Amino acid sequence: MTELHDRTADQRWEQTFEGPDGQSGRVWADYAIEGDRRAILHVEADDALRGTGAAGRFMQALADHARAANIRLTPRCGYAVAWFKRHPDHADLLG
Repeated sequence: MTELHDRTADQRWEQTFEGPDGQSGRVWADYAIEGDRRAILHVEADDALRGTGAAGRFMQALADHARAANIRLTPRCGYAVAWFKRHPDHADLLG
């Protein structure tokens, strides 16, 4: 697993994980800037990482990044909405 990267020019966060076959794959989230918030528009994982928990680990890294950078998040993607519902300890990040 690599660190989470904010590709600001592309408005995308991404992170690389090792899949079960030893190959690297990415998880990413596209976002829109809305004032001091970032709206999470879409979260996706490479096919090789689906079902491995990589997307959940990515969301945890994203929450940690947002907290450290003082960024408020607005989940719009169904996966991000569901993740935040399952992790109410991160509700302080939502705006």
